[in-house]
Amino acid sequence: QVQLVESGGGLVQAGDSLRLSCVASTVTFSRYRMGWFRQAPEKEREYVAGIHWDDDTEYYANSVKGRFSISRDNAKNTVYLQMNNLKPEDTAVYYCAAAYRDLQFDYWGQGTQVTVSS
Repeated sequence: QVQLVESGGGLVQAGDSLRLSCVASTVTFSRYRMGWFRQAPEKEREYVAGIHWDDDTEYYANSVKGRFSISRDNAKNTVYLQMNNLKPEDTAVYYCAAAYRDLQFDYWGQGTQVTVSS
């Protein structure tokens, strides 16, 4: 079992920045593909960003490309999501997720709320 704990959410204004953090409770963090998802009220969950376990290849949804950046620090068992130029449509609960190597995302954090006011 891997436990994930997110932090860093909050209420900001449009154009502001936030950095989300997610700490994983596993000694083999470097073998996990990490991702950030978000879900807004009455909307489907969206895969926002991901970073590969092997070569740190990054993935971004078109809606955040150029504004969000995912990174990881294997020494700290932590994955980050830097969110710049936030927009009201970025308002959602953001979830951290982990997938062992190339398997599906099986582990999820409790979520952190991000609210962007216009």
